[in-house]
Amino acid sequence: VQLQASGGGLVQAGGSLRLSCAASGRTFSRYCMGWFRQAPGKEREFVAAINWSGNRIYYADSVKGRFTVSRDNAENTVYLQMNSLKPEDTAVYYCAADRGSYLHTSRRFYDYWGQGTLVTVSS
Repeated sequence: VQLQASGGGLVQAGGSLRLSCAASGRTFSRYCMGWFRQAPGKEREFVAAINWSGNRIYYADSVKGRFTVSRDNAENTVYLQMNSLKPEDTAVYYCAADRGSYLHTSRRFYDYWGQGTLVTVSS
């Protein structure tokens, strides 16, 4: 499967952005999907994950209550709605797909990765 992330940009602190990740292939609805981010000089970290049906969702503590992950299996797309953005949210955001059945927060379980989209939050 190929993943294409989009929606990044420059936003002021307190603002919002909505990231999208479009997937190719007919098996998208079977995959668990995750969002990760990588800030300059830091390791890639987990942000959010959603299982195939959308009834199980995990968030990193740092984004809980501000970010919302969702998916539209008919459109082969997963979204990350980001509200109340902070300068520390600045990073390249990646979407990833996991062929397994269990929802994971560790990047080592994800099989496919998109190219990333840059989110910059100014103070």
